[in-house]
Amino acid sequence: MAVSLRLGRQGVLYGLRLSQFSKCSWPRQTCQDRVRYFFRSPWVLGVSPLKVQMPALSPTMEEGNIVKWLKKEGESVEAGDALCEIETDKAVVTMESNDDGVLAKILMEEGSRNVRLGTLIALMVEEGQDWKQVEIPPLDAASPAAAPSASDAGAASTLTPAAPSPSPLPKPVTSGPLRLSPAARHILDTHGIDPKLATPTGPRGLITKEDALNLLKKSPTPRTAPGTITTAAPSPAPTLKVPPPPPGSRPNIPPVSVPGKPGAPGSFTEIPATNVRRVIAQRLTESKTTIPHAYASIDCDMAAVMKLRKDLAKDQIKVSVNDFIIKAAAVTLREMPEVNVTWSGDGPHPLDSIHISVAVATDRGLITPIIRDAASKGVQEISASAKVLAQKARDGKLLPEEYQGGSFSISNLGMFGITGFSAVINPPQACILAVGTSRTELRLNEDDQMLHKQQLMTVTLSSDGRLVDDELASRFLDKFRANLEQPQRMALA
Repeated sequence: MAVSLRLGRQGVLYGLRLSQFSKCSWPRQTCQDRVRYFFRSPWVLGVSPLKVQMPALSPTMEEGNIVKWLKKEGESVEAGDALCEIETDKAVVTMESNDDGVLAKILMEEGSRNVRLGTLIALMVEEGQDWKQVEIPPLDAASPAAAPSASDAGAASTLTPAAPSPSPLPKPVTSGPLRLSPAARHILDTHGIDPKLATPTGPRGLITKEDALNLLKKSPTPRTAPGTITTAAPSPAPTLKVPPPPPGSRPNIPPVSVPGKPGAPGSFTEIPATNVRRVIAQRLTESKTTIPHAYASIDCDMAAVMKLRKDLAKDQIKVSVNDFIIKAAAVTLREMPEVNVTWSGDGPHPLDSIHISVAVATDRGLITPIIRDAASKGVQEISASAKVLAQKARDGKLLPEEYQGGSFSISNLGMFGITGFSAVINPPQACILAVGTSRTELRLNEDDQMLHKQQLMTVTLSSDGRLVDDELASRFLDKFRANLEQPQRMALA
């Protein structure tokens, strides 16, 4: 009896100690909570990404090319860091990050061309998250690239025998982000099935392996690959024998040349146009077809400018003739604000600032960096700004604000020996000044009736007839010539 009582008391004490140990060391979690925690882990759901999309880096940009990635996968990124270089319709622009985090996945590799605005190009994750477990969003099944063409559909219908119509697929689930288990993702990616068609049954809308298998049973049999078609190939259509053209005649359709081999007579090679070339062609066509161009030319005596340049060179101040032309045009625009306008949908739009666009020839095409507030700058300051902008334009490093927003354009072909030409207006600007080379001519002086040498330069003003009529264009050129032939006048204007 005493032994049993003693054993019973020890059992009660042991039970109490065990219960206290369980309260301290074992968390109160139900089985459902543990399962929910497991499915919430990044190993199942993946890390929610920060999306990096193709931005609009210029007002006229519709697509861009990925030139170079400046960050690698797994590298830390801070807001303001350079992510990649993108070729726009104007220049190669550096894209900066808007968020802090880690670059997890590059979706558009270097050399990707014609990437539309808003296209997903990379994924980032927040600091501290496992970037290798980033959740990659599925491709949109409704995209034009993924949708089969009508010709492909017609070919498939003729090659595959009639099969019973499969059960209708469920409507795509579009609410909320898709969450797939690794097994489900593998099954759907292998068979090329859109995950949005699956009906999720897992916790928090998770698409499980069973959901993927059920969707696979309901999906129609994939289209037979072209390599596995066993039907007899259709007999080739009979080709008509065309007699060879007579010697010396030009063929109707010249053959395309093969790279690496000498081209046959009459052959040609197709060269794809860059974004810059396409935009230039589009804007030039728009300008010549929608703007009524008017032209006026005048000769300017460059003797005073040449003499002033020599005097400045003695003091180690090197400026070009084009710098004086930019200054003269800016001062003339300040004296005649009715020319400093642009055309909008409602009519003339006067401008408060005088920003001169200077045409620069590059390997990618013509681009017009801007000398801002040129009327209030000296010739030496204009020269320094023009040199920096021209070099950045040739290197493709111009920022958008350095080539957008000009009010008046200047195109100078004098360095190529061109005496005179007519330039195309850069919309929405009203005018562009075409500058030729300077030349020496003998002219009769009315005072002494003697022949004197003059160094003349022809400039041609292309103006928008809706904004600048012939009389206003003539007065502008006359005042421009007076400013250029008397450089000291520009400093007093």
